[in-house]
Amino acid sequence: MGSYKVKTLYKDKSFSFSRIGPDIYGSTHPQNLLSEIKERAEFLYELLDRHVISIDPFSKDCLLQLFRLAAKFESNPNRYISHNSPLKGKILINAFYEPSTRTRLSFEAGMFQLGGHSIYLNTRDSQLGRGEPIEDAAQVISRMSDIVMIRTHEHATIERFAGHSRVPVINGLTNFFHPCQILADVYTYIEKFDSIEGREIAWIGDSNNVCNSWIQASKIFNFNLKISSPEGYKPKENLINISKGTINVFDDPYEAAKNSDIIITDVWASMGDEKELNKRERDFSSWQVNKKMMSIAKKNCIFMHCLPAHRNKEVTSEVIDGNQSVVWDEAENRLHTQKALMEYMLT
Repeated sequence: MGSYKVKTLYKDKSFSFSRIGPDIYGSTHPQNLLSEIKERAEFLYELLDRHVISIDPFSKDCLLQLFRLAAKFESNPNRYISHNSPLKGKILINAFYEPSTRTRLSFEAGMFQLGGHSIYLNTRDSQLGRGEPIEDAAQVISRMSDIVMIRTHEHATIERFAGHSRVPVINGLTNFFHPCQILADVYTYIEKFDSIEGREIAWIGDSNNVCNSWIQASKIFNFNLKISSPEGYKPKENLINISKGTINVFDDPYEAAKNSDIIITDVWASMGDEKELNKRERDFSSWQVNKKMMSIAKKNCIFMHCLPAHRNKEVTSEVIDGNQSVVWDEAENRLHTQKALMEYMLT
């Protein structure tokens, strides 16, 4: 516990903070996860010389081993800083075609903690936004770095970059997939409840890139995914068919939420859709996650949101700030899972 007195406009005003917040599910220490997942390093060879454009190519065993390393980082954050720097001398290029908070912070902090260096590029300060062919940029950037993370709107951009890169490329977000987010989300659930297999997961709202990644995860981790979106915003049937997971689409969001273990939502207008905001707010008005919706889920159901959230739009303040919300753990776990991903891709 830390407590600091500061000068304010009001006399005798002090502010304090708690380093560890309450958790209604008891201990969520990652040591629990470590005891559940046995070390099987051979599965990690799937990550060697591979780009991570989506999670689809990777097996459950591979991703569980990645979670195991993430749990080691989380349970002992000074382990590598104090005794070893596995990515010492390595350079990460963070190429942002779209703005970011959590993605930039988690990748830059993670690379620093592992002993490496991070260089930030955006479209304002580099040729990325001045018409240089993406194939040319890939050739140059990959000759001056060890790994590249790209956050862009068009999925074709990262595929073209990866096709001409000499180093591994990580998808930090596109309009199709968000693999880094789904890794953090599944890790968050497993950390608290040991296994996600057979669970009932409800996606409420726009069937966007994060939803697409949950569709892929349903096949890998063998859980039941229930999706409810308004007409015109439903998931693409070809993606559902290709994934071969257990997926059901509902017109009524409350039917999807019923008896769920996780309820997930996202903003109603993702990046690139802001011009449709007014229309989308009307279309999605019945898809708000609120106390009534959470009450028909399972008693220990948790709420997830990849953030940033628009309070009292897609989710009420009562839910996102409530005891069932794990959004802050979910955000922090971007750091741990991405550290594990970078280490395994580079060592």
